[in-house]
Amino acid sequence: MKEYSFEKLECWQHARRLAVWTYQATENFPEKEKYGLISQMRRAAISVASNIAEGSSRKTAKDQAHFSTIAYGSSIELLNQLIITNDLDYISNQLYDQGRELVERQTVLISGLRASQK
Repeated sequence: MKEYSFEKLECWQHARRLAVWTYQATENFPEKEKYGLISQMRRAAISVASNIAEGSSRKTAKDQAHFSTIAYGSSIELLNQLIITNDLDYISNQLYDQGRELVERQTVLISGLRASQK
């Protein structure tokens, strides 16, 4: 089976873990958030990984960096939503800290990837 270039990127591998973590972390949110925070957080997490993957297929460094910028924005969106879910007591402080660490690491990885694309 062929392995695509994005699958080799540490940045994408971490984004994949972040997406799985987000799905698991939102599993026990109140039902009323099914189409609210649960959906928003999951889409933001998937967007991080998807934009890194899509950017890797682009021919120019400028196009690649554009998708990395979008992935970075989705990471920050996810952090914002994580902060709000903690404010609402939908997650424990321990889970919040874990998620924040994952997002912080993701932004560092994206910044490094983006720097290499410019």
